[in-house]
Amino acid sequence: MDREQWDKLALPLRTPLLEWQWLHHLEASGSISPRFGWQPHHLTLWSGRELIGAAPLYLKTHSDGEFIFDHWWAQLATEYGVDYYPKMVGMSPATPSVGYRFLMAEDVDQPGLMRSMLSAIDQYCHNAHLSCCHLNFVDVPWFAGLPSRGFIGWRHQSYLWKNSNFGCFEEYLQIFKSSQRHNIRRERQRMEKQGIDVRSFTGNDITTDMAALMYRYYLSTNERYGPWAARYLNSDFFQRIFQDYRHRLLIIAAFRSPSSVPVAMSMLLVKDRHLIGRYWGCERPVKDLHFNMCFYAPIQWAIENGIQTFDPGAGSPHKIFRGFAAVSNTSLHRFYDPRLKIIFEQLIDRVNSMEESAIDALNRHLPFVKKTQYRPPLDDH
Repeated sequence: MDREQWDKLALPLRTPLLEWQWLHHLEASGSISPRFGWQPHHLTLWSGRELIGAAPLYLKTHSDGEFIFDHWWAQLATEYGVDYYPKMVGMSPATPSVGYRFLMAEDVDQPGLMRSMLSAIDQYCHNAHLSCCHLNFVDVPWFAGLPSRGFIGWRHQSYLWKNSNFGCFEEYLQIFKSSQRHNIRRERQRMEKQGIDVRSFTGNDITTDMAALMYRYYLSTNERYGPWAARYLNSDFFQRIFQDYRHRLLIIAAFRSPSSVPVAMSMLLVKDRHLIGRYWGCERPVKDLHFNMCFYAPIQWAIENGIQTFDPGAGSPHKIFRGFAAVSNTSLHRFYDPRLKIIFEQLIDRVNSMEESAIDALNRHLPFVKKTQYRPPLDDH
C-alpha cells in the first residue's frame, strides 16, 4: 500500500491510529498477522491511479485484541450451529480508542463512496460465507451522517479527560472536592519522597534505546494479569515506533537518582490536541507510581501543551477518582445470519440502556465540587 496515497486520506483525521506508519508497523513487525488471528483484508477504492477510499479491515479467528467483548455472541452462534469465526472486523488493531472510520477523499461524493464501500464489504462477506462484520470504536459523528446499510450500534463504556482551559495542574485540581484534591497532591508528592523524578519526552528527545526498555516494561505489566493480559505486540514493533514514529509519541519516564535508566515508562500517542494512553510498566512496584505515570504527568503535559482531550485507554474505575469521566463509545454490527440479526435487534436497545445506566452510576462518583462540572457528553471523543 502506498504510504503517500494512504496518508493523504489519513493525516487530516484527528486520530493517529489509522495512519500508514502505525498500521504498517503493527503488520510488518508480525504483531498483527494471520499467525495471531489477524488476517489483513483492507478495502481500497480507486479513481484511476488515485486512492479515494480505504478501510482497514481484518478477518479475525477470535475476539482477542478488540476490547469489544462479543464472546457471548460467539457462544450464542455456536448454540445455533452458526460459524461465528472467521468474522470481518474494522478497527485499529489492539487499540481501544475511538476514531475508526473509512478513509475518504474530501472532493468525492462521500455518501456514494460509503455505499460503494459497504456494498463491497457485504459482497465479500456473503461470498466468503461470513456470519458478521463489526466496526469497533467508530467515529460516531462521521458515521451518523452517512448511509448505515444495516449496521446497528452497540454502546460500551470508556473514559475521557477533557481540558476546560486549565492554566496549570493546580488550577485543574480546583474542580475536585477538597478531600480528593489533597489525596492527589499526596500521591504526586510521594514521588519526590521516594526519590523519583518523572519527566516527559517528545520528538527527537525520545531515543531508540528507550524502545527495548519500554517493551520490557510492557511485558512486565501484562505478566501481572495472567490469562487477562493484553499482550499483542512484539519487540520489533516498539523498535519501529521509536525509530520513525516519534513525532506521534509522548514518553513519560521515571528516574531514581543517581541512575540514568528509567525505573518506569509510559507510552502515549499525540496528534493535534488529543492524547491517547497506550502502555506502561515499571521495574518494580512503587506506591502511586502508576497514577503519576499514566494520569498526573500526562494531564500536566496536556495542560501545558494545549491538549483538549485525553483518552487513557481501557481499565478500572480508579480513573473516575483522578478526573476521567465515564463516556460511551460505539461499535457497529452487521449480522448476515438472519437468526443472529433478529436476536441482536431485539436485545440491543436493552443492552444499550443498561450500559448508559452503568455509565451514569460511575459518573455519580466523580469527586468534583459540582456534579455536572467537566463531564463530557456521550460519544464526545
